[in-house]
Amino acid sequence: MYCKSYSVGNNFVLACCDEEILGKNLVDEKYDVTITEAFYKGEKTSEEELAALLADANNINLFGERSVGVALKEGLITERDVIRIGGVPHAVIVRM
Repeated sequence: MYCKSYSVGNNFVLACCDEEILGKNLVDEKYDVTITEAFYKGEKTSEEELAALLADANNINLFGERSVGVALKEGLITERDVIRIGGVPHAVIVRM
């Protein structure tokens, strides 16, 4: 997995995707999304490292089975919070 973090004001924004979908264009009847290196390619990250990053982030954007799976395991989201774009799981978490 790749994770890239951003600071926006007082917010910690985290973008993570599974390695194999980086650079891919995901298309279905509602969405057309490109998993760009510019936004997602930061550090290679383990599941344990991602879990720690998720605990601190205010705004989280996840793409892929493993990335979304960590958020599910950590109890931050449920299956109802996950959509699929081109068959790939996607979740967004925003903490106020």
